[in-house]
Amino acid sequence: MSKTLIKIIGNTLNAVSYASQDYATSQAWKLFVTPRKGRIKDTELPFLDTASQGVITHNSTAIATYHWEGSNKTVLLAHGWESNSHRWETLITDLNTLDYNVIALDAPAHGKTSGKHFNAILYSECIDKVAKVYQPDIIIGHSVGGMASMFYQYQHQNPTVEKLILLGAPSEFTGVFERYVDMLGFNKRISQGLNDTVYKTFNKRPDYFSLAQFVKDVSTETLLIHDKEDKIIPYSDAELIIENLKKGRLITTEGFGHSLRKKEINSHIIKFITQ
Repeated sequence: MSKTLIKIIGNTLNAVSYASQDYATSQAWKLFVTPRKGRIKDTELPFLDTASQGVITHNSTAIATYHWEGSNKTVLLAHGWESNSHRWETLITDLNTLDYNVIALDAPAHGKTSGKHFNAILYSECIDKVAKVYQPDIIIGHSVGGMASMFYQYQHQNPTVEKLILLGAPSEFTGVFERYVDMLGFNKRISQGLNDTVYKTFNKRPDYFSLAQFVKDVSTETLLIHDKEDKIIPYSDAELIIENLKKGRLITTEGFGHSLRKKEINSHIIKFITQ
């Protein structure tokens, strides 16, 4: 969205909040959990069609999966917000060369997966469903896909997962929320309403969802890759996570931004998983 449209939406909901805090909050929450892009484009189909495609159901969500078969270890890929499994094309190509067994899933309301709304908790539940079927040795997640992957491992302590790789992952849900509130310029009525909505939805306050805290209970060997110039998820989030990782290391890049879609990143990943 343009900055002008963002300002209009923020100002409008702020004004509405004085007449109905609940309605303004519900619209702000809906905007927060509704991706505006990330569905499959026609140009992305040729690569995705090289995979065996399937569907795994979680409650009312039909999770789209893609499988590139190999005889090496199994790698599960979880993309980020407003993206889909096509974002992994170059990494999958590199992994295929080494005969890895590669699985990718589209997040709820992304790619070919059903739904209109998304959150990291639901995403972690979808990762759990896919992991039960494919039993991955390695999970790689980008951005909120990294957050959902670590939350999955924290919740389930899956012993078959040998390694985790988090690319540009957020640490604190409160930070994600604060940046959203700041971007829209929401007032305290809406901000408090959003915090209350998280509690009503998940029975947890926003500050509960902290990778920096979760990783204290995760012994899986973990690689973090984060760019110092990431304008979406600040580098300080990686610093918070690495402080508490039992078995982890951080690779810092500069100039790659949030997407980290570079051959150099793929090289770091492959070196880590082949060690």
